[in-house]
Amino acid sequence: MSVNKVILIGNLGRDPELRYLPSGQPVASFGLATTDTYTDRAGQRQERTDWHNIVVFGKQAELCSQYLKKGRQAYVEGRISTREYEAKDGSGKRYRTEIIAQRIQFLGGRRGAEQEEPTEPAASGGDIGPALEDEDIPF
Repeated sequence: MSVNKVILIGNLGRDPELRYLPSGQPVASFGLATTDTYTDRAGQRQERTDWHNIVVFGKQAELCSQYLKKGRQAYVEGRISTREYEAKDGSGKRYRTEIIAQRIQFLGGRRGAEQEEPTEPAASGGDIGPALEDEDIPF
């Protein structure tokens, strides 16, 4: 038995990019930042920010594109996936680790920023479709 489950709460680093696979299935991608604070050996408070590549399929992708914007906070639940692809310049294989979102909930906005509340508070669903294949990726 194995488990591949990720839960993140963070802020979008860019607006979601919505595109469509050749099959017509919508797919959105965006970066999500999570920040940890800790005290270093000198007793100074430090922050560390990690960036996560989020990919979401189907109706959820369209909702994310419509309601999520840079700076907005979101809850993301999904699984980790690493895919291999050939570099555009032909220099060899590259790897990209992504979170394939199965559930996304839209949370409060960026601190200090006025945010319009969505009429659809969450995007969730069980079946998110197949993982992206190299030939499905338009970039």
